[in-house]
Amino acid sequence: MARSLPSFVRSTTFRISLFYVLLFFISVGALLAFIYLQTIDTIDSETEQATKSDAAGLIQEYSAQGIAGLIDAVEDRVAPDRAGDGLYMLEDEDGAPIAGNLHAWPTTEPDSSGWIDFDVDRDDGPHQARGQTYALKDGSKLLVARDLRARLGFQGVILDALYYAAALTLLLGVGGGLLISRRMLNRLSAINRAAKRIMAGDLSHRIATSGSGDEFDRLSDQLNAMLEEIRRLMVGMRTVTDNIAHDLRSPLTRMKGRLEMLARDPANSDAQVLAIERTIGDADQLLATFTALLSIADAETGSARANMESLDLGTIAADIAELYGPVAEERGIAMRADAIKGLVVGSRQLLFQAVSNLVDNALKHTPQGGEISLSVTRAGPSINLVVRDNGPGIPEADRQRVLEPFVRLDNSRSTPGSGLGLALVAAIARLHGARISLADNQPGLVVTLAFPVAYQGKPYV
Repeated sequence: MARSLPSFVRSTTFRISLFYVLLFFISVGALLAFIYLQTIDTIDSETEQATKSDAAGLIQEYSAQGIAGLIDAVEDRVAPDRAGDGLYMLEDEDGAPIAGNLHAWPTTEPDSSGWIDFDVDRDDGPHQARGQTYALKDGSKLLVARDLRARLGFQGVILDALYYAAALTLLLGVGGGLLISRRMLNRLSAINRAAKRIMAGDLSHRIATSGSGDEFDRLSDQLNAMLEEIRRLMVGMRTVTDNIAHDLRSPLTRMKGRLEMLARDPANSDAQVLAIERTIGDADQLLATFTALLSIADAETGSARANMESLDLGTIAADIAELYGPVAEERGIAMRADAIKGLVVGSRQLLFQAVSNLVDNALKHTPQGGEISLSVTRAGPSINLVVRDNGPGIPEADRQRVLEPFVRLDNSRSTPGSGLGLALVAAIARLHGARISLADNQPGLVVTLAFPVAYQGKPYV
């Protein structure tokens, strides 16, 4: 489920933005709630103060002019031309209405502060009201209250405003968080894409900057400077390696030629011929080592990428099986090929060399009566080239280590080889965007080169 979400939603940047949006929303909500409560409290205080002032004026009329003056004052307040939110009721000592605009005395008991909340029927429907009652000297009772219709209407307006403000705050916050996270993710994605190209061997590629001079630009500048220094060091090291390989390969080739001529001299004894042949073998091994080093250097620099073309792995597998079939038959080893058509983009020469190295290793370690199989299959999003043998295999702890240059499991180094075969295969796999994996064939070894679908039909970048 989480994988179906957009990448920017799953990013740390978006989660941080969302956290701050929620924090901002809670803060704004608390502020709006405080404003609402303070506003309602102010309105209630003003309503209560107006009610008390009105009641004080009526009681003053009663003190000065008696019950008749009080009746006149109440009637004056409820006159049609003075209709407002004031509610009044004057009852005699027997509970009979004398004056006012209420039809019945409220049945609600007053609270601890003497205030009474009750419902009242007006011409436009039921309303809520709040007021106080006063007992007069002659036994009559006076109720002075205020209709809360205007107050409740204003309260509803404030609540609506608060709801809209909260929704707008959340909408703008989430929208801003999405915008910011997408922008930051785009910058990070550009750095990731550049890193992938550089890891694929394009050491000349650099991370683009926006020119704003922000933190990402400064980070990109530092990374570019580091990459340039790494490129300079690697180019220098590869130049030294190439020069050594070229400079040594030429005299070794000449030395091998002279030894071969010397071996054909009939004056040599059998011991001398044997020594010369062993020296020629050593020279061949040195030449093979230098050739492998140069091939690894070429694969890691990515220089062959410009000449890549669409080709069929199945055809390469069939050609190699046909090439090594007679050698396997001579050693009593069965060679089997089972390849489908698998189109990839790559260098035929390098892929042929990589698969040849795998088959050559299998021939070295498979005993007589064993079997070597070479197959090309489709497995989900990958086209896999698989080489299996029945040799001793490689312990699980050493399977990654043997992909490094000059690593050999034979610590005594008594068996032929330089420890560069699998390293060259790994370098060629990286150049083609393929993944190499080693597994147990029970007994033997399974080597798989998996070419992702993304690299079919177009060059790996």
